[in-house]
Amino acid sequence: MKIKNALLSTAAATASLFAIGATAQAATVTVKAGDTVSAIAADHNTTIDAIQQANHLKDVNLILVGQQLEVNGDSTTTTSTQTTQQTTTTQSSAQTSQAQPSQASQTQSSQTQTSKPAAQTTTQTSSSTSNYSNNGSDSAAKAWIAGKESGGSYSARNGQYIGKYQLSASYLNGDYSAANQERVANSYVASRYGSWSNAKSHWLANGWY
Repeated sequence: MKIKNALLSTAAATASLFAIGATAQAATVTVKAGDTVSAIAADHNTTIDAIQQANHLKDVNLILVGQQLEVNGDSTTTTSTQTTQQTTTTQSSAQTSQAQPSQASQTQSSQTQTSKPAAQTTTQTSSSTSNYSNNGSDSAAKAWIAGKESGGSYSARNGQYIGKYQLSASYLNGDYSAANQERVANSYVASRYGSWSNAKSHWLANGWY
């Protein structure tokens, strides 16, 4: 009886060891396009029958892409590790590629913003100089009005109206210099008529500007 029990215990222990070994070697494979059961069996040092029984396959010739199959062997671990590394590398490359256009866009945007003030300054300067050009019809209209108002004399007076353009004394604010007369006259015409040519048209229609 004791011998029989000892033999049974030894057999049970041996079966347990085989079970542990089988469990340790068990692996899961995800079916990819072009995979076959025979190819998977060869890759994992097992048999078609073993895979069929482990996965209860009715037809070993019918497996689907993405299907999980239980197999024996340890090559799956290596495959999974390689796949994970490849995925990580791909994601890192994608992130780098996405970051580069963004940085380029920011650099271009920064350059554009930097150049804007210079462009605006140039525009404003050009605008200021072009309002009262000393050439062309506007200059001629200005000279024509000065001739009509004072004969072109900065010292001409007519009551409260003073100087070359016969401006009100309140406009000149006590400064009757030629430079101030020119500055105030330009400002007055710009705000009231927009140009000396328009001021001349008004003078022709009404006898004053």
